Amino acid sequence: MMATIAFIGLGNMGAPMASNLLEAGHNIRAFDLSQEALAQLANKGATAAHSAQAAVADTDIIISMLPAGKHVQDLYISGDTPLFDHIKKGALVIDSSTIDAETARTVAQAGAERGIHCIDAPVSGGVGGAVAGTLAFMVGANDEQFSRAQPILSCMGKNIFHAGASGAGQVAKACNNMLLSILMTGTCEALNMGVKNGLDPSVLSEIMKQSSGNNWALQVYNPYPGVMETAPASNHYQGGFQVDLMYKDLGLAMEMSQLSASPIPMGSQARALFTQHKAKGNGSLDFSSVMQLYQDQ
Repeated sequence: MMATIAFIGLGNMGAPMASNLLEAGHNIRAFDLSQEALAQLANKGATAAHSAQAAVADTDIIISMLPAGKHVQDLYISGDTPLFDHIKKGALVIDSSTIDAETARTVAQAGAERGIHCIDAPVSGGVGGAVAGTLAFMVGANDEQFSRAQPILSCMGKNIFHAGASGAGQVAKACNNMLLSILMTGTCEALNMGVKNGLDPSVLSEIMKQSSGNNWALQVYNPYPGVMETAPASNHYQGGFQVDLMYKDLGLAMEMSQLSASPIPMGSQARALFTQHKAKGNGSLDFSSVMQLYQDQ
């Protein structure tokens, strides 16, 4: 069933996600602070709204993709013109921003008080996944909200998980990305040691891939330049998932670990490595570039 969807936030992830909704036949009313991003989506058939308030007017489904929790809270609740004052009762708000679980729950609660259904649905899969429409969505919602969101999310991703109640999507995302940071740093560590002891990185990668050290980085995202043509490592670490974003996600994981008294010695170590790598001016490179930290570049 085709729907009119308000889409707010057309950054590196939001723009391709909105494009995939257009391709699926939905009507998109978009808003972004960047006129250029708006114009590009309008060229593909979206309606460019002059404000977030105009985008959501009388719309049943609203999707937002914003940088951080403060932006989400400002947009919906605490800004000069809170969006919840302009969204109709019964509408479904899908926030795909990666934020802290507490803010996600606060926003959902504020929406519920106005009769608005608000769910958290952060994504995994990066810009490549957003473009290809193969993202994984981790959703915090009740059963009814999840069923309602599923057909919309399916236009943008291929794995849609119901993680649990409100905020659960953000918890799942923080756990996943912390593990990703650990396995990426560990893979860099092992590859660097092998190369320093005379091994060919391609051969060592294949050995570990077929052995018990096998992991996602070795399978599809090898951090060693030249081993995997399609990986950012072979393109001067351009594209992919920026160090800045991994640093942000690890900050969310640290916060979560403290609030729940969960020990995360490996996650803390991975964050220290990414902090060091970012401090050297590598924030805009793909996160697999942490390999350079081991190579002392």
